[in-house]
Amino acid sequence: MWTGTLYALAAGLLWGLVFVAPLMLPDYPAALQSVGRYLAFGLIALPLAWIDRANLRRLSRADWKEALKLAAIGNLLYYVCLASAIQRAGAPLPTMIIGTLPVVIAISANLRDHHRDGRLPWRKLAPSLLLIALGIACVNRVELEALRAQPDANAARYLQGALLAIVAVACWTWYPLRNADWLRAHPDRSPRTWATAQGVATLPLALAGYALLWGGLAVAGSGFDMPFGPRPWFFIGLMACIGLFASWIGTMCWNAASQRLPTALAGQLIVFETLAALGYAFVLRGRAPEPLTMLGIALLIAGVLWAVRIRPEATAAEGHAA
Repeated sequence: MWTGTLYALAAGLLWGLVFVAPLMLPDYPAALQSVGRYLAFGLIALPLAWIDRANLRRLSRADWKEALKLAAIGNLLYYVCLASAIQRAGAPLPTMIIGTLPVVIAISANLRDHHRDGRLPWRKLAPSLLLIALGIACVNRVELEALRAQPDANAARYLQGALLAIVAVACWTWYPLRNADWLRAHPDRSPRTWATAQGVATLPLALAGYALLWGGLAVAGSGFDMPFGPRPWFFIGLMACIGLFASWIGTMCWNAASQRLPTALAGQLIVFETLAALGYAFVLRGRAPEPLTMLGIALLIAGVLWAVRIRPEATAAEGHAA
């Protein structure tokens, strides 16, 4: 249990990096940031795939199809929506909407996967979910007040950002549930191998997306300096760092956590990503969080600590069969 929690913590710390990249590249289209990140992920995965080729050969055609689906929805579509949301509404609002993932995934997994993982009793789960929800609400309140105070605030643009962040939540509710299905069905497979397989599956999608985006910008006459924009070396370096640390190592750590933890509990531990993203955003701002934000962070941490103490219980049908 604790090993799985530590893997989830590592994944969250690494995934938090993806929330600051759109702030560091405000003049780059969100779609270019998405295909750039996953092109880097795919290229990084190629030599790793060669090293791990014996294990990758064990994957069936159905396994590769699943990796392709996970790459398309959990990688490319998710990050296009997230980066677009951050560029339209700033980092805090999308981060807080994404911060609802622990609650959404925990509830979805407890309803969907209780026959496999056992049910986390709602009476024990409720305090954890409540603490996490209150923590998210506290941070949301501070950030929304800050947004209202901006004289140039564009309500329509913020609404677009919020809606795109909700689509990102839907993508990343689907992804860990399906990813956990595969990992729990293949406990003998390495989380590293499955992370590499997703990177390899992402590469052709990212290449196709890059080509389509390049052609679309040319036809539209946007004047954007393709293929790497006005700051090519910074863009390439940032995409390489995110591709390695957030995409490959982060996915590997999350896979390891998903093999060890019930999906409902693992879903709550995505709160580490929210905490990391907030921490990095405040570092970029160069100022400390507001007291209410600190309270929200404390409530999030308390909810996570409460959650890891819960042990799943067999459902009535499973108990009868036993």
